[in-house]
Amino acid sequence: MNIGDILFQLFGILVLVFFIAIIVFVARSSKKRKDQLDRIEEKLDRVLRQIPKE
Repeated sequence: MNIGDILFQLFGILVLVFFIAIIVFVARSSKKRKDQLDRIEEKLDRVLRQIPKE
């Protein structure tokens, strides 16, 4: 193998790793956002329950 083949293989592997990392990052970010929205919704529900109804 010459240096060009090695670099090409390395580049291909790095691209694959990059796409996997992006997918993991988006999935984790989405989950964190959903958890945060759930916490906000629960706090809002608690506040609304404390307000006396007329």
